[in-house]
Amino acid sequence: MPANLTPDYLAAEQRFREAVTLEDKLDALEEMLATIPKHKGTEKMQADIKRRMARIRAELASRPQAARRRSLYRVERHGAGQVVLAGPPNAGKSRLLGSLSNAAPEVAPYPFTTRFPLAGMMPFENVQVQLVDLPPLARDMTPGEVLGLVRAADAVLLVFDLGDDDLLSQADEVLGMLQDARITLVGEGRSDRFRKRALVVGNKADLPGAMDHLELLEGMCAAPPGGHEPLPVLAISAASGLHLEELRGRIFSLLEKIRVYPKAPGRKVEFDSPLVLPRGSTVLEAAEDLHKDIARNLKYARIWSSRTFDGQMVPRDFVLEEGDVVEFHT
Repeated sequence: MPANLTPDYLAAEQRFREAVTLEDKLDALEEMLATIPKHKGTEKMQADIKRRMARIRAELASRPQAARRRSLYRVERHGAGQVVLAGPPNAGKSRLLGSLSNAAPEVAPYPFTTRFPLAGMMPFENVQVQLVDLPPLARDMTPGEVLGLVRAADAVLLVFDLGDDDLLSQADEVLGMLQDARITLVGEGRSDRFRKRALVVGNKADLPGAMDHLELLEGMCAAPPGGHEPLPVLAISAASGLHLEELRGRIFSLLEKIRVYPKAPGRKVEFDSPLVLPRGSTVLEAAEDLHKDIARNLKYARIWSSRTFDGQMVPRDFVLEEGDVVEFHT
């Protein structure tokens, strides 16, 4: 059976070949395992990736403590996707993480409170999205590992302080740092290793003068410096809760994922346990995500959705959309 490797997998494989450090190799292998199609034709490849990951982890564990610095910047992926919170010092990223997720970050009025990445799980309807609060982005002060986390993430939440008179200069610095690291932000369209879907968040919208600063930020983001594409902006307040519920939905949209609900013949649908798949996934890819045996023996599926007749029979290559109910027949 052909492997049918995806562009995301091939990009991760290329990153593995180019990696110099063990940590970068492990990051690339984890992405390869996450993006490789799950079917019989790739079982040996999956096993080989897992063996290589185990060898690297064992080697890292045997290092002296002083050589483990980079492990402090590694974040194991969980949930429907990983979104990093990036921005200048004192933008309110840590408070925002605490307001949206189960994390309990340290929040203080002085800069660089966050020294290492901190992850939390954000509930959105019936899925969980991983948010990662990063150390602030500031020239000559931000470790390269932080930019590596941005590059490896599924999407980026850029957080700025709408109460700060230096807002535009800070935004210019952050966008410049990302471009120097060969990370281009996009508001729409498909993302890849070098192009990241992003949403700009204007935090502290409840402070005096915030709406004037918001207008300036929206003007900059309509034509961002450094080669970035136009970026959407949302004003929120992590302290008061303003627009946080809207933000949850916007974050999930950044992931370019759909939720599909598997249904066993003759049984009810479980709407609290969706399959979370890349946009554009087919019936066969959904079956592979559910179980390799179902995919191996799949003959056809029946679909319930707003664009088909209830229970319509569809082939294995039928492209799924958000909210589809799928009944697999083997």
